Amino acid sequence: MDKTVSSADDAVADIPDGATLMAGGFGLCGIPENLIAALHRRGTRDLRIISNNCGIDGKGLGLLLENGQVRKITASYVGENKTFERLYLDGKLEVELCPQGSLAERIRAGGAGIPAFFTPAGFGTMVADGKESRTFDGKSYILETALHADFAFVKAWKGDRFGNLVYRKTARNFNPMMAAAARITVAEVEHLVEPGALDPDLVHTPGIYVKRIFEGLRYEKPIEQRTTRKRRGEAS
Repeated sequence: MDKTVSSADDAVADIPDGATLMAGGFGLCGIPENLIAALHRRGTRDLRIISNNCGIDGKGLGLLLENGQVRKITASYVGENKTFERLYLDGKLEVELCPQGSLAERIRAGGAGIPAFFTPAGFGTMVADGKESRTFDGKSYILETALHADFAFVKAWKGDRFGNLVYRKTARNFNPMMAAAARITVAEVEHLVEPGALDPDLVHTPGIYVKRIFEGLRYEKPIEQRTTRKRRGEAS
């Protein structure tokens, strides 16, 4: 039952070239910093990444992009990463763009065992090219398929040795649904506690979904776009 591993490097040691990887987080919020850094050190290549976005230059999944480790990414937003843009325009990166709500539901469906679903998002646009469409109650929908992964990297605030996870505030974004949609889910937590220390009513991801867990170190928690309010009396 004890699912702890000693470090992020141990947690990613068996991830092969060509693996499909889900990575939690929104922008740079709630991202598995230690796991991404460990995979960067390991140098695993030809990765197929499923994530809301691919970080920014030099941060988050942007580290893997800059190191040439990513072959394809399925994401909903890519506007903050110049490396991403360059690689795509140079034909060195495959990209599948997906509306954010559809991406979230495709991942959730993967974890729930639902193979596909109809959604109005993207109908009549390039997103719908090559996809089945149907009309329900006079409204048009397109068929989106579920997403699965070989591995999922998730970041939680607290977790116990059995793999039960609690996320904190906005870090509870794509992490819970990704934890359920991968064959092997690896969780890094800020606080690793003993079984029984977590209130069962507050557990967001049950341990049955988690295969490996460890306590992360030296979190940077970078801010993607820092916006501050002027102090009282300060010139605008």
